[in-house]
Amino acid sequence: MTFEEYVSAQVPVMLRTATFFTGELAAAEDLVQDVLIKVHGRWEQIAALESPEGYVRRMLVNEFLTQRRRWGRVLPVSDVPGEKTQDDHAPAHADRQVLRSELARLPRRQRVALVLRYYGGYSDTEIAEALSCRPGTVRSLLSRGLAALRITPALRSEYAAEPLVLPKGAL
Repeated sequence: MTFEEYVSAQVPVMLRTATFFTGELAAAEDLVQDVLIKVHGRWEQIAALESPEGYVRRMLVNEFLTQRRRWGRVLPVSDVPGEKTQDDHAPAHADRQVLRSELARLPRRQRVALVLRYYGGYSDTEIAEALSCRPGTVRSLLSRGLAALRITPALRSEYAAEPLVLPKGAL
């Protein structure tokens, strides 16, 4: 498989995963681009591996986890001067935005584990390889991440069941 064939097949998957990691499409594109630049330089060795997808996935995770060091000094700006912003179609994207914002509050390793498991469908072993840890640690990260999401007010109020209202005199 050539590098071009690999990129055309894997970039959509990498971009979706990176978007969940970063919470922003632009940051995800930068993350995927940085990883692909590194992959291109070593493509011969990576292509010869038994699982190049797993290796590149691990590169993506590692790049995301170490990204804070590089971008820690950059202050994000919400609007670019002179650029018109379009209205967000909130009803169509509300659930996704709530989930992304709550995922962004989790520690990076918990976020990566949750995204790889529930969005990517990877097993404990595959996630453990990507995070360089044991499968038991992955289960712990998943458990703690899910517990944090369960107690999050934005998710709890959004999906809480309707309270039971009894008619007057029912008791």
